[in-house]
Amino acid sequence: MPAIPSSIIEPVRDQVQALLPPPVDAHPLGCHRPRIADRIVFDKLVQVLVFGCAYGRIADATCSASTLRRRRDEWIAAGVMERLAAMVEAAYDRMFGLDLTTLAVDGCITEAPCGGELAGRSPVERGKQGRKRSTVVESNGIPLGMVVAPAGRHDSPLLEPTLDCRERFTPFAEPPTVHLDRGYDSAVTRERLAHRNLLGDISPKGKPAPLAASGRWVIERTHAWTNAHKKLVWCTERRARVIGFWLTFSAVLITVGRLVREGWTRYRWDNRPRRKP
Repeated sequence: MPAIPSSIIEPVRDQVQALLPPPVDAHPLGCHRPRIADRIVFDKLVQVLVFGCAYGRIADATCSASTLRRRRDEWIAAGVMERLAAMVEAAYDRMFGLDLTTLAVDGCITEAPCGGELAGRSPVERGKQGRKRSTVVESNGIPLGMVVAPAGRHDSPLLEPTLDCRERFTPFAEPPTVHLDRGYDSAVTRERLAHRNLLGDISPKGKPAPLAASGRWVIERTHAWTNAHKKLVWCTERRARVIGFWLTFSAVLITVGRLVREGWTRYRWDNRPRRKP
């Protein structure tokens, strides 16, 4: 069974291959082993992202674990995922439109058993190593940006760098409303929102805040989509740029998945599946 439906993975794979720079053969005699196809490496990295397994576990006769790590680093150096994420976001905006009238921001704590650059004591895992992922989404749950910090960081200080991810969409026709949970309920948060010409819908402290009655449910759904990629739930990576690669990869698959699903609802084509992907 494939890790991701082929209707989603095939266009992403084809676009990644189009963005990759041509390989450089640095061997003086040209007698080394043939280069593993990027298509094979991409499929393996998707399985690592979705299943959360180690590189050595997913490696086989077609591709070794060292090749997966080396090719991953090559793609990071080339900025492939960042360029792909910008293209996917632009495609969604062109076809369906990003609804930026309302935004939602929240943090999610995941485990980091190997520690590393963005790891700290987790307040929900008995002091084990963990990471916090602060995400901003538009009104339909499409991720617009993520900021990663050690798990012990409070959500409130991460609000500013998270909101800065949406600066590429400014200026807005009308000030967006940012939905936040009670952890952000403070005068400092309201000052930060006012400084960015944003309106705040913050759940008050000490009062029940039903999730379905507010606009925060979209960010919780996006966290669930992201945590379905198990590499990000139990992340053994130690370097910040590698963690960013996997987060961007996850955002690309989420956005493409929503694009395909919305396209199934609004458009018709010859080989359109009978059920929603």
